[in-house]
Amino acid sequence: MNRSMITASVTMGQIQSQLDTISHNLTNSQTVGFKRREASFHDLLSQQLTNQSQENLEVGRLTPMGLTIGAGAKIGQTALRLEQGALQTTDRELDFALTKPNHFFRVEAADGTAERMTRAGNFYLTANAANPEQLTLVTASGDFLLDNQGERIIIPEDFSSFQLHNNGQLLVTLADGSVEEVANLGIRQVHNAQLLVPVGENQFELADLATLGYAEADVIEDVNANEIALMQKTLEGSNVDMAKEMSDLMIAQRHYQFNSTAISMADQMSGLVNGIRG
Repeated sequence: MNRSMITASVTMGQIQSQLDTISHNLTNSQTVGFKRREASFHDLLSQQLTNQSQENLEVGRLTPMGLTIGAGAKIGQTALRLEQGALQTTDRELDFALTKPNHFFRVEAADGTAERMTRAGNFYLTANAANPEQLTLVTASGDFLLDNQGERIIIPEDFSSFQLHNNGQLLVTLADGSVEEVANLGIRQVHNAQLLVPVGENQFELADLATLGYAEADVIEDVNANEIALMQKTLEGSNVDMAKEMSDLMIAQRHYQFNSTAISMADQMSGLVNGIRG
C-alpha cells in the first residue's frame, strides 16, 4: 500500500507542474508574441517481478510473463512551441511583426549586461541618455532594440514618421521631408528552441551552451536581409490555443483526481489491514 501511495503522490506533484504550465499559457493568451509551453511525461524507473516460475501453467496467457511495478511519472520536458501567432493589424508605426516562426528580435537588457531575444514587436521611443537630442527604440520593459551589428538604434529627434521595409530596413522621414535610413533591424534565427531560457518580460537568453556541449552557431544565427520577413503596423499575438489549453487543463485535473483517489484507496486498505485481528 505504501508503494501505491508513494507512486500516486509523486505523479500528483508532476501533474501540478503541468497545471502550472497550462495556467501560465492561459494567463499570457493576450500577451504580444508569447510562445506557449507544453509539458510531456516520462515514466520513472520500474521494477520487473517474476510471479510465475512455471510458464507451462500459463497456457493461453496473452500478456508478458511477470509484473511490472512502476514508480510514477515525471515531466520529461516542458517544450517551447514556436508556432506562428495570429497577426493583428494596428495603427502604430512602431508595431513590427515577424512572420517566420523561428525568427527573433535582438534586444539588449536595459542595464547593458546581456543580449536577449524576443518575439514581441511593440516598440517605443525613449530619450538617449548619451545625447538628449536623440531617441532610441526600446521594448515595453525598457530594453534596447538592436540593429544587425548589435548596436542600439538611434533616432533623430526631429523625425516625423517611420517606414519599415519587410527586409528589416528602418527609415525615418525628417521634419524637412528628407528620408534617412537609421538601421537594419537585428534578427536572429533559432535552430533549437529548447536551448532558450526565459528571463521574464517575454524574452529569452541562451542556456549555458559550453556545459551542454553546443556551439552558439548550432543554436542561433544572424538572418540575412533577404531572408527576413517583417510587417509594419502589425503585431503577432500569442500562439496559445484557448480551446486546447482548456482541454489539456481538464485532462490534467482528471489525472490529478485519479491519483488522489488512489491514495485514498491505499489508505483505506492500510486501515483494513491494521484492523485485522489475529
